Amino acid sequence: MTRETMQVPLGPARAETIVLNSRFIASLDYVETVEEARNFLAFIRKEFPDASHNVPAFIVGGGNSSTEFCSDDGEPSGTSGRPLLSVLRGSGLGNVAVVVTRYFGGTLLGTGGLVKAYSEAGKKVLAVARRAELVEVAQLSLELPYRLFESFRMLSEACGATLLSSEFAELVRIRVEVPLVALDGFCSRCADLSGGTLSLTQYGQRKALLPLSSN
Repeated sequence: MTRETMQVPLGPARAETIVLNSRFIASLDYVETVEEARNFLAFIRKEFPDASHNVPAFIVGGGNSSTEFCSDDGEPSGTSGRPLLSVLRGSGLGNVAVVVTRYFGGTLLGTGGLVKAYSEAGKKVLAVARRAELVEVAQLSLELPYRLFESFRMLSEACGATLLSSEFAELVRIRVEVPLVALDGFCSRCADLSGGTLSLTQYGQRKALLPLSSN
């Protein structure tokens, strides 16, 4: 059971730059596997079939357990894919794929110009992409008296928990997701709230995207 977190894109993003009449359209998305990253590249190629180049770079995973890939897609070697991957590495994001689509504008940019153009395209889409933390969450179920529901709701919010459902019967039946990093504190505060009478049952665990407040 891991309690590590990783920053990832919250979802798709796109940004465009123009350099000497060449259009650079940077498309970004969250991916969980190499297959998803390659499918994203295929999707962008299908969206822009008449582009001069569709240059991809991706990082699947993060930290010391990641898979990286880049390609120049016909641009001079080392002028596009590698600079784009370098920008991704510097972003601190994992599970991220970017494709920079280029429509040639008639003016050669040269080696240095291409490196700069693809790097700037990557930086621009990263600047507009919303971020999230990819965290392990525990899925819990519980029942509590009506009189404690509002206090429990506020407690959950303070711990970063997400209420999945609440059914108002003789007792309030609740399902909630709690980040593993906050689970011990959440359980302790629930015990304080109920005088130790509240019983929490974990029925599952999964990875979830939690938007960062700085978005």
